[in-house]
Amino acid sequence: MIWWVLIGLVALVVFGPFMLDLTRPGMNRAAQASAPGAFADLPKGRVHYQWLGADEGPVAVCVHGLSTPSFVWGPVAEHLGGLGFRVLVFDLYGRGYSDRPRGEQDGAFFNAQLNALLEHQGVEDDITLLGYSMGGAIVARYAAEHPDRLRQLCLIAPAGLGHDLGSIADLITKYEWFGRWVTYAFFSKVLRQGIESERSTPAAIPDIYDMQTAETRRRGFAHAMWSSLRGVLDEDLEPAHRAIAKAGIPVLAIWGREDDVIPISGLGKLAEWNRAARHEVIEGAGHSLTYTCVEDVGKALDLLKR
Repeated sequence: MIWWVLIGLVALVVFGPFMLDLTRPGMNRAAQASAPGAFADLPKGRVHYQWLGADEGPVAVCVHGLSTPSFVWGPVAEHLGGLGFRVLVFDLYGRGYSDRPRGEQDGAFFNAQLNALLEHQGVEDDITLLGYSMGGAIVARYAAEHPDRLRQLCLIAPAGLGHDLGSIADLITKYEWFGRWVTYAFFSKVLRQGIESERSTPAAIPDIYDMQTAETRRRGFAHAMWSSLRGVLDEDLEPAHRAIAKAGIPVLAIWGREDDVIPISGLGKLAEWNRAARHEVIEGAGHSLTYTCVEDVGKALDLLKR
């Protein structure tokens, strides 16, 4: 009898996190019905997007990071609109109101999503492409592969130049199946703890901390974290940045001096790979600079070519 109890306990420990994820609310059509903006039916699923900013003008496309979907762009999109840009924001697969397809979330996966959305919306070239955090890694690869489509590139606290997501993230990238179990068992909880630690910090996006927490409680969120950490966030981007430099694409990089997720040391690495890149450092800013240091980020964005 005791052996059956032990086997049951082991099974609960091993499979419990995956079973718990299955009980979480999914991103189905009913949930998507409450979304602002619109949806594009693309090859790997529905993608939620919004057009913000100016009614006419050059196009700016914004790609968000690992865990916070497109609502993170609100203040930045508003500022870009004031500069005369039409701004396209969207939710990466596995986040926000977009579908949760399976599969490896590497650079090719996200580039295909971005390319399909641009085609769906009739956006051709002369694009200002912005990437925040993990989005910085995605847009760097996209720019290297499609240099003729870009007017300029803006990287905000960009991944792909060295990042510190903690010991749990290290386990996830080093060990495939154990890393997956760790993601499902602990990663969302650790994220929620991080969100709570920032709750006292004034933010330009109302209820952003509650919205970020709600994201971690969606079915499929853990898979997206696991797959992206082992995918796009584990890729070598030196060839991409050197290709961007060779193509002569103007690059503006914005850094937070106190960012403990994407350390300021990444500035030196980008400067080595692309000597023509322009850098703006926001003093006192952490990783959440897009919604906690809006005025300073806006001043940096004023340097974009219109």
